[in-house]
Amino acid sequence: MTPTTLQAIGATLFAVAILHTFSVGFFARLAKKHPAHAGLLGLFAEVEFVFGFWAGILLLSIAVAAIGTESGASLAVAEYLENRNYTEPLFVLAIMIVAASKPVLILASAIVRQTSRLLPTARPIAFYFTILAVVPLLSSFITEPAAMALAALILKDAYYRKDMSPRLMYATLGVLFVNVSIGGTLTNFAAPPVLMVAGVWKWDSLFMLTHIGWRSAVAVFVNATAVSLVFRKELSRFEISGRREHSDGVPWPVVGLHLLLLFLIVLFAHHPRVFLGVLLIFLAFAHAYPRFQERLILREGLMVSCFLAGLVTLGGQQSWWLQPLLSRMDATTVYYGATALTAVTDNAALTYLGSLVEGLSDEFKYALVAGAVTGGGLTVIANAPNPAGMAILQGHFRGGAVNPLGLLAAAALPTLVAILAFRLL
Repeated sequence: MTPTTLQAIGATLFAVAILHTFSVGFFARLAKKHPAHAGLLGLFAEVEFVFGFWAGILLLSIAVAAIGTESGASLAVAEYLENRNYTEPLFVLAIMIVAASKPVLILASAIVRQTSRLLPTARPIAFYFTILAVVPLLSSFITEPAAMALAALILKDAYYRKDMSPRLMYATLGVLFVNVSIGGTLTNFAAPPVLMVAGVWKWDSLFMLTHIGWRSAVAVFVNATAVSLVFRKELSRFEISGRREHSDGVPWPVVGLHLLLLFLIVLFAHHPRVFLGVLLIFLAFAHAYPRFQERLILREGLMVSCFLAGLVTLGGQQSWWLQPLLSRMDATTVYYGATALTAVTDNAALTYLGSLVEGLSDEFKYALVAGAVTGGGLTVIANAPNPAGMAILQGHFRGGAVNPLGLLAAAALPTLVAILAFRLL
């Protein structure tokens, strides 16, 4: 298929954006060398900003191409944007801010702590294992973006803020990304790549649990167990404080209200006018009672939303090469192909394009979704919630940035475990 000029520009900018994500460390070093321009250069060192920036270049290209036409530049850009679906970026913004609030974190931390006490091993190891095993599976109920934010914030508080080795930092991030990507498949509403096809293919939560979810759960527990055992000596040196052990002065009715608002955002995940209204109610309450809050992660949420919006904007010009590529594959090839392609494009985009192809076998559909979630931890752009975890934890890595190759290496073995679970079980 011969691409149009706009499609060719879109594909080129998409490739440039991917290359840019592998160069964020370079811009971070430039920002330190040139403090007068640190603000601008620092933005180019933010993975979340990258796709938003290059999406802006695409919109500029559309505007330039429309100069002199009947519609005009501004209407051409507006028409292009109106044909894109930005519900997911807005949803991630809302869910991140509410899920990362102090009352919700208190409850989540209490669940993790109480669960970890049941394990017959040293407390720091048990707590670490529980974060990487239980929280990713909770993503099937509170959605992957919420679980990613919760797990990253608890990990940051208990481990990353302390003297953590770079090897453990990367290993933890790799397992977290992979486990959240596959852990959201116990239901049909929590994982973005599943959401894209569940309605079209009539997949309910029972189908997800019996066909994909239980395999994901096995892989999640194997990954969490393996990393906990490999780093057990280092983990045993950490002290798990009593912070967030109790209510920290937050009344339980306030916790209940936050959970209700979180539930409403999840319930109306496909209705942005509703869940944004719920977010406004939350922000009003948080402003009225600041003593029950810590710093809201508004910046992190906005940056992740910028990333996803940029991905949606650029992704609108990728179907001309991605869809034919998928349609030429058999079930086995599409599984491994989807796993590999997910590393360079959002996995929800892959499954969405697959949902447009008619006449697919049940085996092909399973392979496409399973492959998409399998590769969701290989890079920061592979799965929509990854930038949320990156934004929370990356400040503790050397240079304040995560090396993409380091993440790829750290996620390789957990991804292999997921492959074995989906292909052999």
